[in-house]
Amino acid sequence: MFKHKHPFPPFIQKDTRKLIVGTLPPPRFSTGELLEKDVNFCYGSCYNSLWLFIDKIHNLNLHYDNSDEAIEERKSFLIKNKIGVCDIVDSCERNKIDASDLGMKNIILRDIINYLKQYPNIDTLLFTGGNSKNGPEYFFRKHLKTYNLKLQLVSNEVPRVHKFHLDDRIIKTVSLTSPSSSANRAIGSNPLYKQLKANNSDFNTFDFRVMQYREFF
Repeated sequence: MFKHKHPFPPFIQKDTRKLIVGTLPPPRFSTGELLEKDVNFCYGSCYNSLWLFIDKIHNLNLHYDNSDEAIEERKSFLIKNKIGVCDIVDSCERNKIDASDLGMKNIILRDIINYLKQYPNIDTLLFTGGNSKNGPEYFFRKHLKTYNLKLQLVSNEVPRVHKFHLDDRIIKTVSLTSPSSSANRAIGSNPLYKQLKANNSDFNTFDFRVMQYREFF
């Protein structure tokens, strides 16, 4: 049994407005066995395209390697744009050492609500995935129940938008299409994607995510 502990603490500043919420980076980030194009920071896996989308949207010309420079580029972007990162899974156990969300067992969640109380400027949570089992929205719904809170639907269009009340605040949640390649099949069946693809044969799943993420990043 592999004990998979999240390698990165939450990255949040006093003026953070939006918080990216995922699950866990691949186990190699916990064991230190990075690949050549991995960046040792949140969403730094070379198989996760979040930073590629952000790079495309903002023309950042980011580095994709194990360098400190690559890490600082990402931190600077987040700080400048008042975006933080706080994945919801603190640790889990795995029978197989891989990055599968469904492979997680004995899951311990981070107390996102407590972080929201510590950082009162946060008004939006950006889930890197929806409500499928062991996805970030799925876990957050379970987490809310421990506080007797629940999500209220705002928009059922992809990406789905919800809100919830926390003391005197209204916090919005956005369930983005996962930046992982595993979500490509779901995108392929999306009616909007099919329409855009029919109008432009060069349009692909990367373009679709960039279009979706641009509104929130």
